[in-house]
Amino acid sequence: MSSTFESLGLSEPIWRAAAERGYTTPTPIQEQAIPVVMSGVDLLAGAQTGTGKTAAFAMPILHKLAATADAASHKPSSVRALILVPTRELAAQVEESVQLYGRYLSLRSLILIGGVKINPQMQKLRRSVDVLVATPGRLLDHIQQRSVDLSQVEILVLDEADRMLDMGFIRDIRRIIAVLPKKRQNLLFSATFSPEIRTLADGILHNPASVEVASRNATADTVAQRFYAVDQDRKRELLTHLIREQQWHQVLVFTRTKHGADRLAKHLSQDGMQAMAIHGDKSQGARTRALSEFKEGKVRVLVATDIAARGIDISELPHVVNFELPHVPEDYVHRIGRTGRAGNNGQAISLVSGDERKQLQDVEKLLRKSFEKEIVSGFEPSRSYSSRPSVEPARRSSAPAGRGRSVAGGGRSRGA
Repeated sequence: MSSTFESLGLSEPIWRAAAERGYTTPTPIQEQAIPVVMSGVDLLAGAQTGTGKTAAFAMPILHKLAATADAASHKPSSVRALILVPTRELAAQVEESVQLYGRYLSLRSLILIGGVKINPQMQKLRRSVDVLVATPGRLLDHIQQRSVDLSQVEILVLDEADRMLDMGFIRDIRRIIAVLPKKRQNLLFSATFSPEIRTLADGILHNPASVEVASRNATADTVAQRFYAVDQDRKRELLTHLIREQQWHQVLVFTRTKHGADRLAKHLSQDGMQAMAIHGDKSQGARTRALSEFKEGKVRVLVATDIAARGIDISELPHVVNFELPHVPEDYVHRIGRTGRAGNNGQAISLVSGDERKQLQDVEKLLRKSFEKEIVSGFEPSRSYSSRPSVEPARRSSAPAGRGRSVAGGGRSRGA
């Protein structure tokens, strides 16, 4: 018999709010993490985006805060639970979840992010806050302005800690932790457990419980991964061809740089595609608008950098394209994890040029798989491409197969 949110011990207002949105059965990370958080011990959790990890900490935190709301001291500007996240988009997503599950509770949540004016945030902070969701940089601005009081924090959450380290937030995190009370509950969520994450965890967590769902750096079985050999200067043309021939209506495309994202979105628009770019140099309003129109289907192609894509949560996104393979192989896992969620099938397409041999080998080494490169008829690579050694011989393909096709290069590998 499977668990329910009620059987995990969550209060009726919380599981009722979840049920109204169709959430009745906990995901594996929720089933493991919720009882741990409710028990009050520290937690080190391994879970990728799309596993339901936000609810895994939001629901039990709300339960605990509501149970002691009357006893809590509500000093002006004070905060009871602090959730640190790496990006503005993820902050908005987490705060939305807090509001969703806490809709029948008398608790107050607030979001602090950069890219918007600070004075309205300072006004809202004059009242006490039960749950504060913040990006490190903007929270430090408020700490320096003395507009927020973190001396009452009972629970600290570091969400997507691996990404925060990648983005260089370690010093900011340590400065924030330095002003928190020593006695508090700490929860750290990370998609990967690098030595750096272990070091961070050792310095923050005290005798933590540890839960992990899915193998480290694993890709979902619901994602069909395909790799196409193509010259660098024909990638855009091939991408346009694939989108049109396969009638893709919602495609998330990754580039390595902000400039590359802007340039590709512009060229795709010139090719007749509804395309927009999303990256850190865009204003918060522009990023929110692009993401909203993409979700609604008004924008066919969203071109994103790795950092900007954190927080993009679309349960039925069918196609992810690596226009360029990332330099860090773990980012490949994060990228393609945007599709194939909630039991839906998805396709992850990678356009691989001759100078990306090392990036492909790094991905294969990480996933413990080898992938066969295919060639789309009419887009055969030049001789200079084939002169560069490749991991697997390329085979010809007229176009990608339908969703759900098995991974090219042979199924699931042990340890992947």
